Amino acid sequence: MKRFCLSILVFTMFFVACKSSKDTITPEQLATFNKLVASREFTIDSDWAYPQVTNAMSQVLNSQLLAPGNNASAINLIGNANFLTIKGDSVMSYLPYFGERQMQIAYGGTDGAIQFNGLIQDYEVKNGKNDSKVITFKAKSNTENFDVAITLFPNLKTQMMLRGASRFFIQYSGEVQPIEKNKKDS
Repeated sequence: MKRFCLSILVFTMFFVACKSSKDTITPEQLATFNKLVASREFTIDSDWAYPQVTNAMSQVLNSQLLAPGNNASAINLIGNANFLTIKGDSVMSYLPYFGERQMQIAYGGTDGAIQFNGLIQDYEVKNGKNDSKVITFKAKSNTENFDVAITLFPNLKTQMMLRGASRFFIQYSGEVQPIEKNKKDS
């Protein structure tokens, strides 16, 4: 009987210890997050890029061209300059692109990254699961139109998907932060 009780106790402790922890967001943090989304003034810095893996892409990227820890389906961007900034009705970005392209390439290959510097079209914010916000819009680079979908979470983590007219889609994950205002801007 003692063994049975002991095994039940150990079994119970095992399940209690293995329970996943859920970060809870305070009402103040949620209000700050909602205010950030409503302000339409924030910057996203991506830590990882997740390109769509095709056979050709897999062969190229798995041929030891990438840094250790990276592979064809997940590329670490920490230490690489990248951003997507939304300020009012404008969007600016520099997002390194890893993936296949079809057709249209600028002369000299100068459009390797996804770069926006212009107005947003069809900007829309919807409520997502677990207090997240899903932002969708259209943006244009020098040579291509993009559909952009960004999921912002209350813990300030982000998932971003970009689909271009002549590129396979790519996803990025990272963090969002408010745009710091300079004293000149105030």
